[in-house]
Amino acid sequence: MWKKNKSPLPRSATHLSRLASFCLVLSLAAFHPSTAFSNNTLTTPGLVREFSAPIEEVRQAVMAVVRDQIIHGTLVFDKEPVLTGAEAVNSTPLFDPWTGPGEVYYKVHTNAIAPRHFKDSADQGTIAVRFIIIPVEAFRTRVKVDAIYVETAHRVAHESDGNVEKFELKEIKEHLEALEEQAAEAADERRRQQSATLVRESFVRQRADETAKLTSAEANEKDLQQRVHDLHHELERQVKAPGADLKGAPFRSAATLQPLTTKTEVLVLIVTPHWLGVETPDGQRGWLPEESLEQLP
Repeated sequence: MWKKNKSPLPRSATHLSRLASFCLVLSLAAFHPSTAFSNNTLTTPGLVREFSAPIEEVRQAVMAVVRDQIIHGTLVFDKEPVLTGAEAVNSTPLFDPWTGPGEVYYKVHTNAIAPRHFKDSADQGTIAVRFIIIPVEAFRTRVKVDAIYVETAHRVAHESDGNVEKFELKEIKEHLEALEEQAAEAADERRRQQSATLVRESFVRQRADETAKLTSAEANEKDLQQRVHDLHHELERQVKAPGADLKGAPFRSAATLQPLTTKTEVLVLIVTPHWLGVETPDGQRGWLPEESLEQLP
């Protein structure tokens, strides 16, 4: 009887020992991230979208979304439709390391309570969103977005149903459109400034041309006046002493129109070998012998 009763006790002790060891392994696995998550657990399908924009603009839009402190496309309470409090980070153990091409960015939100649009989400945990920017061509850039929720206590990972990725990509698209609109407005402003500059330059050139023409006209007028003055001076004479008689014809026997005193200035109108047709200061026209006149001083 003693032998029969002794055998079950060791078997029970062995069973309890093995059960305790198994629980210890489970306990360690639950609190060690590298054991709790296998590569398969962390893989999410994500969403990919290609944008017709250079990588510099796409990077700017992605960085704006990464730093906006919002996890788009999910919420924790119906009365709070926007889940704020997210933080941009350089890396997170909730995703496997990315080994493909492109640039990788992350944002995480801790202490989220059973967020919507994560499959079978429960308890409190961390949401992580990964953004991968992949250049395709000069003006084509691809963006891949993945989202995952991991419970803090049970270390259970929940994949997104795609809503978070869809709304994060939507935000990126809207930022790109805003950048394009800003670029278009800046281009329009540059065109307006260039047009205004051209108008001003054209006006300045026109004013300069008009000023040059006016200056040239004034110079020409002054030159013409000087030439007229010189011509008048060349054609003007004065009566020598003791005076002379203004004749009605170029003959000494012609009738005298009026006597002219010494230094009377006359304007020569007609030149002949011996007689000059002249006009007096009072408008009287007649003839004087050439030898009775002399140049003005």
